Amino acid sequence: MKIYTKTGDSGETGLYGGTRLSKSDLRLEAYGTLDELNSYLGLIRSLQIASKQQHLIIDIQTELFTIGAHLAAVPDKNSLPLPEFNEALVTELEKAIDEMNNPLPEMKHFVLPGGNLIISHIHVCRAVCRRTERRIVQLNMQGHLHPHILKLLNRLSDYLFILARKTGFDSKVAESPWIPVKK
Repeated sequence: MKIYTKTGDSGETGLYGGTRLSKSDLRLEAYGTLDELNSYLGLIRSLQIASKQQHLIIDIQTELFTIGAHLAAVPDKNSLPLPEFNEALVTELEKAIDEMNNPLPEMKHFVLPGGNLIISHIHVCRAVCRRTERRIVQLNMQGHLHPHILKLLNRLSDYLFILARKTGFDSKVAESPWIPVKK
C-alpha cells in the first residue's frame, strides 16, 4: 500500500465514511491538533519521567487515537464501526493527579513554565492540550460530541500540569513563582 494517494492534492481530504472536506475545516483542525498533542505526549514519554507515568501516557495516547477516529468519521453515521472509549481513563487520570499532587508543596502563586528541559516539554504539551481542547469545544458547538472527549482533555491538561510540578519536585528543581510587578 502506498502512503500517498494524491486525493488530497486539491486541499480536500476524506472522512471515514466517505464525506470530503476542506483541509481547513474545523473538524480537521480539531483532530490535527489532537495528533499534535499525541505526538508531544510521545516526546514526553521518551524523556526521563517515572515509568508509571510512561505507562499511563501510552494509555492516554491510545485513547487519543480512539478520539481521533471518532472525529475523523462522518458525523451521524452511526453504522460505522468505531473503537469504544475508555471512559475509566478519566478516573485513572484523577487518581494519578491526586497521587502526584499529595507530596507537593501547596501552591501559593501561579508557576512560570520551565525549570529544565523535561519540565518545559511537559508544559508545552499542556499548552497544546489546552489548544486541542479549545478546537474540540468549537467543534462540539457545531454538533454534539461524546462528553468523554471534553472531559478527558480537560483532565489531561490538569494531569500534565501536576506531572510538570512532580517531575520538578522529584528532580529538586525549584519552581519559579509568578510574582506580578506592582506599580
